[in-house]
Amino acid sequence: MTALKNDRFLRALRREPVDCTPVWLMRQAGRYLPEYRATRKEAGSFLGMAKNPEIACEVTLQPLRRYDLDAAILFSDILTVPDAMGLGLYFVEGEGPKFERTIRSAADAAKLGVPDMETELRYVMDAVRVIRRELDGKVPLIGFSGSPWTLACYMVEGGGSKDFARIKAMALNEPAALHRLLSVNTDAVIAYLAAQRAAGAQALQVFDTWGGVLSPAMYREFSLPYLQRIAHELDRGEGAERTPLILFGKGTAAYLEDLAATGAEGVGVDWLVELGDAARRTGGKVALQGNLDPATLYGSPEAIRAEVKRTLDSYRDGNGGSREGHVFNLGHGMSPDMDPDHVAVLVDAVHTFSRR
Repeated sequence: MTALKNDRFLRALRREPVDCTPVWLMRQAGRYLPEYRATRKEAGSFLGMAKNPEIACEVTLQPLRRYDLDAAILFSDILTVPDAMGLGLYFVEGEGPKFERTIRSAADAAKLGVPDMETELRYVMDAVRVIRRELDGKVPLIGFSGSPWTLACYMVEGGGSKDFARIKAMALNEPAALHRLLSVNTDAVIAYLAAQRAAGAQALQVFDTWGGVLSPAMYREFSLPYLQRIAHELDRGEGAERTPLILFGKGTAAYLEDLAATGAEGVGVDWLVELGDAARRTGGKVALQGNLDPATLYGSPEAIRAEVKRTLDSYRDGNGGSREGHVFNLGHGMSPDMDPDHVAVLVDAVHTFSRR
């Protein structure tokens, strides 16, 4: 593979000195870009893009042609894993992802197994290989998965949810069934991330998008132990060649110390906690990623620059005056109605204000 021309992102995750803070954005390849919308129209559907490695590569690279980003992230979806388990993923316009079959009992969970990564999920691995080739060392490529708990939410609810009543009822009434589901999900996530790494992903992120809907007691029973398993059991190599793992949770700031103790290299932080507080609480054990409120991109260029500087300074203040160990990102993903020109302002501000 070609040597990296820009390794700021990987160096920051190792908490090594960099010339400026690296930046990438969750959902940076997405519907806010007119070129993405054109590609989707041509492909016919979201899954039509995600399951075609050449199109997935094109969509992954689109934001890198516009912006001086420090990492690319694989264009895919967290629900590819349960889809490969046979649950039948489909998308309803305006409603998001749905499953034809759901998991509602111990018997349902017992039928699930870990998919073969080079057969049922070959299209994902082929996309990683194509993207690595086309990146030609420009920036690192991030692979990703949903967390076991977040995947389970969709698998039990059958799609998105406002109150997660079905899966919380399962947690209360049939905890053994839910643990069985979470266990097979964890096995699958570990295998999935390992296969992405083998195909060429240079960093890995786990999205625990719905971890924050759990009470503290439920989080410590149904989400955290499975994140710990991933961090402990996923083979990532050693030394400078180690593939860093980032754990991102939405609404999980209460557990920053626990996440920092998992053995992951990075922890993603949403915008509901001051980044400086997060830095103090994690004490340099991990790199931190985040945490600008995505809604900042609706502000004026001046407002965006001011918020970027405030976020950078907050991290430095909480990290003893050092900017090292920080990857700039949003506290969650971008929205379709955001202005592409405002993204350019954000990326330029990060590099300008953080220049060493």
